[in-house]
Amino acid sequence: MDMKTDFFRLAEELLDLVQGDEVLLLNFAGESTDFVRFNQSRVRQPGHVHQRYLSIELIDGQRHAGARITLGGGHHCVNGKDESVDRPHAAGVVGQLRSRLADLPEDPHLLYNDQPHSTDQEGENHLPDVEEVVDQVLSAGADRDLVGLHAQGGIYRGFANSLGQRNWSATHSFNLDWSFYHRADKAVKCGYAGVNWRAAEFGARVDTAVAQLALLGTQAKTIAAGRYRVYLAPVALADFVGLLNWGGVGLKAQRTRQSSLLRMMTDGVRLHDSVTLMDNTRAGVAPNFQVEGFLKPDHVTLIDAGAHADSLVSPRSAREYGVPTNGAGAGEGAESLDLAAGELPAEEVLQRLGTGVWINNLHYLNYSDRPACRITGMTRFACFWVEAGQIVAPINVMRFDESLFRALGDNLLGLTREREMILDSGSYGGRDTSSAHFPGALVEDFNFNL
Repeated sequence: MDMKTDFFRLAEELLDLVQGDEVLLLNFAGESTDFVRFNQSRVRQPGHVHQRYLSIELIDGQRHAGARITLGGGHHCVNGKDESVDRPHAAGVVGQLRSRLADLPEDPHLLYNDQPHSTDQEGENHLPDVEEVVDQVLSAGADRDLVGLHAQGGIYRGFANSLGQRNWSATHSFNLDWSFYHRADKAVKCGYAGVNWRAAEFGARVDTAVAQLALLGTQAKTIAAGRYRVYLAPVALADFVGLLNWGGVGLKAQRTRQSSLLRMMTDGVRLHDSVTLMDNTRAGVAPNFQVEGFLKPDHVTLIDAGAHADSLVSPRSAREYGVPTNGAGAGEGAESLDLAAGELPAEEVLQRLGTGVWINNLHYLNYSDRPACRITGMTRFACFWVEAGQIVAPINVMRFDESLFRALGDNLLGLTREREMILDSGSYGGRDTSSAHFPGALVEDFNFNL
């Protein structure tokens, strides 16, 4: 049986165990993924992961207890009836949770969806055979040192509760996270992710990476601390803006005055008119429901034409502050962060940059001054010095310290028309469903302090 059938069958069996006024919430997470690890342009570790997990939350009044178990997904015959091998284990966990409830305090901020709304999103599978992808990757790495990880396959999420709600989400995506290594700390880091693998698009990314790899062989330039015009490629910009998920866009951080965007709400600070930022669930690969059963809208606009618009509200914050939830998770971060495109053609970026710094990647980002939304971090991998619209040399690693209010405010010269789909490559415990859809950004007066 498939994951969907197995989950809902097991859910029906477990929901029959509910007693009295209890409410049972069940969340399913599964994947069927092909993994291929590359090093020195060779396949070093092919593999396949097929895994299923079930989270069980038992509620009685304002008391609740939860647990997460691994599912096997098999069946056996009992008295002529086909039964899930996972049922006895899961049923035992429900009993254990029930025994704990009486000893737990009431939770004043507990909120779950008690208005059932069922959905079914079964995404189409357009992925090629993994062998086809491997052949293209190995061809791209011929006579070069290619290192990376490719993952592709289905990611499945399900929800069921004892109130009659049923939700299902299945997406099929790929994520190739790879680099051309040069020497020492010099490499060109690349990514290609999405739901439709296109050989021509991958080839174009390879061509760009090969050209940048050749540039890494030239003498690196150390630039002095100061302020420069920079181009932040989509991946770098997504990392820079993505720090807002650390206590920037959630209602809890804003109500406790810890949000890095607080000045936009209290002091009328605005970003550039071209900046529209949203959590765009419809365009991402995350499910359109969350663990308490609330549905997510197609999108939540966080910043609209430079002005603060809305916040992500988890069920707990909704209960605490007396406002409606919009389906955010407990961390109140965007799972499908989306920055609208601008008017700058990508082919004109070098010319418009003139003399300055081309930044492909950033890392070690953190807030240096949260109230000012000031972010610090390091350049990484293939970043270049540009003169008169021409790349002339790679730069040695630099540390920046810059406010998002400045970089995406008065100092923003333009966002590119072209955007890139970026999937989170995290796979600790399971493939991540977070994504970003970002243009590049041309910024002046960007501050490097080391």
